[in-house]
Amino acid sequence: MKEILEHLYQHKTLSKTEAKSILRDIAAGKYNHSQIASFLTAFIMRNITIDELKGFREALLELCNRVNLSEYKAMDVCGTGGDGKNTFNISTLASFVVAGAGIPVAKHGNYGVSSISGSSNVLEQLGVTFQTEEPKLKQQLDKANICFLHAPLFHPAMKFVAPVRKELGVKTFFNMLGPLVNPAQPKIQIAGVFSMELARIYQYLFQEEDLQYTIIHALDGFDEVSLTSTCKLYSNHEEKIVSASYFGYSTVRLEQINGGETLEDAAEIFMKIIKGNGSRAQNEVVLANAALAIQTNQDIEISEAMEIAKDSLFGLKALQSLNALKQLS
Repeated sequence: MKEILEHLYQHKTLSKTEAKSILRDIAAGKYNHSQIASFLTAFIMRNITIDELKGFREALLELCNRVNLSEYKAMDVCGTGGDGKNTFNISTLASFVVAGAGIPVAKHGNYGVSSISGSSNVLEQLGVTFQTEEPKLKQQLDKANICFLHAPLFHPAMKFVAPVRKELGVKTFFNMLGPLVNPAQPKIQIAGVFSMELARIYQYLFQEEDLQYTIIHALDGFDEVSLTSTCKLYSNHEEKIVSASYFGYSTVRLEQINGGETLEDAAEIFMKIIKGNGSRAQNEVVLANAALAIQTNQDIEISEAMEIAKDSLFGLKALQSLNALKQLS
């Protein structure tokens, strides 16, 4: 590791093969916490290259416990996290709205690192038990139209990194990898990212794999549509910048979509919204993200996708999906 760190400290980059080999060695337990922390910190100090991200991704996918859910044509609705905005669990709520709208979702998620509540935190708090067996995941898709893939259970390589990430408490390149390493490898994906540069890298990777996708980056730094500012969207068809008016809404303030101070706060906000009792700002942010996912899946106008999303949330279909998932877990 000393030679690797010296290489990185000299502002040199890794080839795809080198990045892949290093991550495999980390997964094999060859390095201690201090060495891993130094390695992660090097990438906090500079931008990652496409080859480095590709190498890390290939290593994680090769070591991953894969599941085959292709018969469902399920999509993922996932953000990188790491935007430091402490919003409520927007993409997780949007996932249930999408599932309630009849679109199968294989959601990849993890515990929060730089936020109070990641998707895994809030679902665990709400009583969801994480499953890994393919038949159980398929049963969840059959009955709830959604299954949740808790990253640490599918990525054994993460066990050596997770404690270090938690101690560091800031985003690392593992945040960048989250939406790229779903163990079901869905062919339809909406991915939120925390930087414009990362959005470009995702676009390159998704185009290479011929995915049906939308990539989101809010220009004020969010990894989702926040409605607080304009947002850049990248899809198979186009790139565009949209504002809240694109969804038929007006701008919201950051404090209106705050995620609270505790995990209990996060769970309370989650349930309030999914029961149709959220504030105007909370509902609209969830609906905007869900509508983009529905549009990505069905290739329809955003106005039509918005109506489908509203019917799912306010018709309590999203809540039915959550309740079914809890019962099956």
